[in-house]
Amino acid sequence: MHHEHHLKSSDTIRDIVIGMSDGLTVPFALAAGLSGAVNSSGIVVTAGIAEIVAGSIAMGLGGFLAGKTEAEHYASELQREYDEVERVPEQEKMEVKEVFAGFGLSVQLQNDVADEMAKDKDKWVDFMMRYELGLEKPEAGRASKSAFTIGLSYIIGGIIPLSPYFFIADSQKALYYSCAITLVCLFVFGYFKSKVTGQPPFAGALKVLIIGTLAAVAAFVMAKLISGGKM
Repeated sequence: MHHEHHLKSSDTIRDIVIGMSDGLTVPFALAAGLSGAVNSSGIVVTAGIAEIVAGSIAMGLGGFLAGKTEAEHYASELQREYDEVERVPEQEKMEVKEVFAGFGLSVQLQNDVADEMAKDKDKWVDFMMRYELGLEKPEAGRASKSAFTIGLSYIIGGIIPLSPYFFIADSQKALYYSCAITLVCLFVFGYFKSKVTGQPPFAGALKVLIIGTLAAVAAFVMAKLISGGKM
């Protein structure tokens, strides 16, 4: 027997990817930039933690608002579809037929399916939501779950590049360890992110690694130039 295996990216995985990618990149660039301007790891840690807190809240709030907007949009369209099957049922039947015409069904089958579907308004509306509008019913509590997942992922991602600064007083030395740890994590994260989303894993890993590296280098060079320090 033939079994097909498809890897699907769930909403939770998507939220983890969103939070972790920014969490690894932004605090890493901040730490690198500060390391180019100050020698004290304490300052980097203080600024880094402040950024992680602010960033996780901002990212989580963004996820929450996106989830609420999605739920409100779905509810609005659902109400409109129920109203239309009541007011203009023949027009809605025509739209059902158009969907099945796109699948290559005969006119007779289109009429039969549309008439049969019209007997159950809930299933009729559900069909229209899915195939006419391309909308899936949002998971209950999706907004809050999304906010928590994105925010927590951001915190976890942000702690990684900041961790060496907790143990090494000299920010320049701590930066070397931060680069080594973060670049490995960026590569691994990019690899698994690409696998989940169905992209070439190695190419995806390199892309994430290059973006993170460029952000950190740009921040470091800019801080050095502004502070007047030697490169």
